Amino acid sequence: MMRKMTMYVQEAKSERPIHELEELLLKEPGVERALIDVEDGEVKVELDETKIKESQIIRLVEESGFHVE
Repeated sequence: MMRKMTMYVQEAKSERPIHELEELLLKEPGVERALIDVEDGEVKVELDETKIKESQIIRLVEESGFHVE
């Protein structure tokens, strides 16, 4: 089942962290799409809940050194 989630990542406001974050998210099985707004660090993720959970995505992002608000 497809689901959309939104989170805010402090570091997602400049090009290099955005690129790293996109790569990190898109290589995960179940993540179909990741859109990042550089203005406010908003990250929208489209995911397949049968393959990955929202909590797993947040943990992955945090364990990679990003700060989810």
